[in-house]
Amino acid sequence: MLKLNLPDFSDKLKINKVENTIFDVFRKKNIILTPEEWVRQNFLWYMKENLGYPEGLISVEMSLILNNLTRRCDIVAFNRKGQPKLIVECKAPQIKINQKTFDQIATYNLKLKVDFLVITNGINHYCCLMNYNDNSYSFIEEIPNFKQII
Repeated sequence: MLKLNLPDFSDKLKINKVENTIFDVFRKKNIILTPEEWVRQNFLWYMKENLGYPEGLISVEMSLILNNLTRRCDIVAFNRKGQPKLIVECKAPQIKINQKTFDQIATYNLKLKVDFLVITNGINHYCCLMNYNDNSYSFIEEIPNFKQII
């Protein structure tokens, strides 16, 4: 698969080349290895290994009901009180991140009201800090580690 702008987790990723699947340790099952799934799995390991997010406080493909439609957040991280604090939207590496991508994650956030929104295609990563006092957001340089979302 394509080299991403993330640490190398090839020693942790369990890929079945015959079936074109990857084992998702968070969902405890094999998933079809699409380019977007490659980004999601690598980003999950980055969150766990580099940013200190506990496996048990991360939800993958979390369902939401918005306007009577079911939507799925790629990754949602919770604090120790069970409150959602960060949403990650993953795209395939060849997908350019644009306003439509930001609109998608902002729609999810109407329901979850998290502090941080992260968008990644594995190459480029963007993080926004939400400010609910004045209904604004600001881009920040670093993706927050687990201690920063508590």
